[in-house]
Amino acid sequence: MKYVSTRGQAAPVDFVEACLTGLAPDGGLYVPDTWPQITPAAPSESYVQVATRILKAFAGDSLSEADIAGLCERAYASFSHHSVAPLMQSGPNAYVMELHHGPTLAFKDVAMQFIGQLYDLVLSRRGERMSVVCATSGDTGGAAAAAFAGASHVDLYILHPHERVSPVQRLFMTTTGASNVHNLAIDGDFDDCQAIVKSLFADTAFSAQVQLSGVNSINWARIAAQSVYYATTQAAIGPDRPIRFIVPSGNMGDAFAGYVAARCRLLAGFELVCAVNENKTLATLLADGEMKREQAVPTPSPAMDISVPSNFERLFFEVAGRDGDKVRRTYDQYRQSGMATLPEEVRGPLSCTGLSALMVDNRETLNEMQVFLDETGALICPHTAVGTSAVRSLPATEATTIVLATAHAAKFPETVKEATGEDAPLPTRSQSLIERGEVFKRVSNDLSAVKDYIRSNMVAEA
Repeated sequence: MKYVSTRGQAAPVDFVEACLTGLAPDGGLYVPDTWPQITPAAPSESYVQVATRILKAFAGDSLSEADIAGLCERAYASFSHHSVAPLMQSGPNAYVMELHHGPTLAFKDVAMQFIGQLYDLVLSRRGERMSVVCATSGDTGGAAAAAFAGASHVDLYILHPHERVSPVQRLFMTTTGASNVHNLAIDGDFDDCQAIVKSLFADTAFSAQVQLSGVNSINWARIAAQSVYYATTQAAIGPDRPIRFIVPSGNMGDAFAGYVAARCRLLAGFELVCAVNENKTLATLLADGEMKREQAVPTPSPAMDISVPSNFERLFFEVAGRDGDKVRRTYDQYRQSGMATLPEEVRGPLSCTGLSALMVDNRETLNEMQVFLDETGALICPHTAVGTSAVRSLPATEATTIVLATAHAAKFPETVKEATGEDAPLPTRSQSLIERGEVFKRVSNDLSAVKDYIRSNMVAEA
């Protein structure tokens, strides 16, 4: 199994190199050279068993089955629910997939715990050390901090937009006490943080100097690991029953993981609606084929306040017939002018992928949190509310509806209180965060300032 770049100008690599490298040298994102056809999950299989089979198919010969099984066992041992991604019935033929049973109460844990184990295994065998960098709109940073805290072979640098993540989200990334975890509060929004990360990778000399790697949703391991819970959900609902997935979407990694599961024959069919907030670039892309750079606006669902959905590039590559030149030309135009129209020959296939998008505004999000509580007795986070609200605007279907609950309500207590009047306390296993001291450094929205910080804090040798 080899991995190729969406921009067509990087040499193929194996699974391990694709994951350790993160972004391809030509600025593209890695995807498998062919989609493996994987036997669907069975109800009798555990989550670890399904994850082992799927991730082994993506890893090819780069890791043994025993290696993958060990990584999965260690990654999911810390989850508070044995199913990892259990389903909660929310209505007739409707469920919420709870993805917040990991150590930082967010869906990012599902992939990040696996990645932390993967890096530890590979780097220890190589005797190497890497600088891992990630931009976060809230949950990725906390998940990465939990996965890499105390790692012997990784220095982690988290870039989050200053005062644009919830206080609880920030606690998960700033209270590890680990000397190898560095938090940078950037004076800007998430897109500024993401742009800095991409620029760090684009500087090949700097990237080589600090042994740079990335664990944002651009990292293929994130997509591969997230495809697993689509497979286990299909097994739980029934192997032949159609499902309509509703996915709160920002960077589109979670949604693209569903597309991957479908391409690998893990699903009975494929219909997925990306539920977006008032930062609706993705909805415009999927509906009109227009890529426009817009300033992200603050919403009650801050982890989705993203104007440039990075993982759309992978979908674009697929519907463009894997034409890397076409992808590169379009993104070059977008980089230069801030807008680009998808080629006409791409827009037709894009409409046939099974993916669509629906926008939910701020008022609807807050209202939905109260309505869902009234109907089910359960509190949900504002991101999940974007998904459950979107369902109410969709036409009736015989398919089972599954909304991905991306984070625990306790990560957004202020918004929950505003919307419902209810308190959303942290689970007992997370309450110690409140007593811990926070450590982060405020940094200007400046590439050179971030480079200087990494150089001055990196550890020279493993």
